[in-house]
Amino acid sequence: MTQFSSRTADIRAAAKHHDGRAEPLLAALLADLFKIEAQNVAINRDQYSLNSLNGFFDTADGAFFFKFHQEEGEEQMSGEYYRADILARAGLPVDQAVYTSTLPGEQILVYRRRTDPRFSDVLRALDLDDHAERRAAAVSAEATLSDCVNDIYRQTLHPITSAQSQSEPVHRLFFERLIDPVTGAYPGGRLKSFYVGQSFAFPGATLSWAEFAGAEFIVNGVAYRHSIGELFDLAHHRLNPIRLADAGGVVAHGDAHNANVWYSEGQDGPSLSFFDPAFAGEHVPSLLAEVKTTFHNIIAHPLWLYDPEEVAKCYTATATHRDGTLAIETDWALTPVREDLLQVKAERAWRPLLQDLRDRNLLPADWRQLIRLGLFLCPTLVMNLRAGSGRHNPISSAIGFANAVRVGSEPDDGTDFVTAFLDSIEPR
Repeated sequence: MTQFSSRTADIRAAAKHHDGRAEPLLAALLADLFKIEAQNVAINRDQYSLNSLNGFFDTADGAFFFKFHQEEGEEQMSGEYYRADILARAGLPVDQAVYTSTLPGEQILVYRRRTDPRFSDVLRALDLDDHAERRAAAVSAEATLSDCVNDIYRQTLHPITSAQSQSEPVHRLFFERLIDPVTGAYPGGRLKSFYVGQSFAFPGATLSWAEFAGAEFIVNGVAYRHSIGELFDLAHHRLNPIRLADAGGVVAHGDAHNANVWYSEGQDGPSLSFFDPAFAGEHVPSLLAEVKTTFHNIIAHPLWLYDPEEVAKCYTATATHRDGTLAIETDWALTPVREDLLQVKAERAWRPLLQDLRDRNLLPADWRQLIRLGLFLCPTLVMNLRAGSGRHNPISSAIGFANAVRVGSEPDDGTDFVTAFLDSIEPR
């Protein structure tokens, strides 16, 4: 095996063909890494596994669940995956893996198999069929977890150096997707491979990259201050790890989207616990700690990011491109459960965190833009949003980019649900 080969990348690529090639490769990896004989290997066809793979297997010792995250060029990137002990030591509820490999290109976690649903599946069911009692239970569980997480943030918030910031793997989800992992050239990585030089097809308009990147955006009649190209440029500057030490660091999961959260029923009601801490860290820049959870657990729903095939059946979107302006109209909106979760996120996570930062003189003046830029990179670089590039179609692509601009840019005039959310978390 060469220095830069990745067996997890090979397995993930093989799994896309659904032809049975990936399962023996995975069994061989488990045997080499952990000396276990995996049988009945089954890989999940999971809409949430955008950059990862998970599934089940049996051994003489019982049933197990595996998961790994695999990032393009990860061998050249900074930071180490899978430091679950960090979260456990801090007191966060986290499922501990039975087997762990952190070898570059062979990073994988193995857990005892559980029958609990993931929180993502619980919430998807509520998106499609709202039920007041079940929604209240789910939101209460989220509030309890947010309180616990915020306590850990408060206990662990500390000044960090640029070097400590750079060492955190969470940047693989943001800055390092903007650049070439070897040379550092911008634009590079996913930004270049997904979008630069490509065309963008929406219902009613098709644009070149230059037209799309430079277009002024109007979404449902609200004009936005920044174009897509400007937002990528701003993110490349402000989300550079060396510039993120100014708000201190915390112990954090870093990627706690709800497909990485178990939902467990108990006598005292449901509770939540983390797994797959691929991006956990002790010095996670504080203003990045809750970005992924805010976007992927709330604003990415319902449907358009994870179920684009269903979007055209449920929502409409139209686009008009004229005189350098791209106007998108859509009836997509948050469902009741996502609205409730956004309120919890504001009240139990962001507002107390920002207040702690301000009280300790660690809150940068541009905190609002920093959060927005992190939110902007969530949809645009987690998967290719262009219609026809993968799973997305013109309607889901229009909704996706419209929401990317809404989270990334302040409106020129007026307001929207993202602006209202940011207004609500302003510290005293």
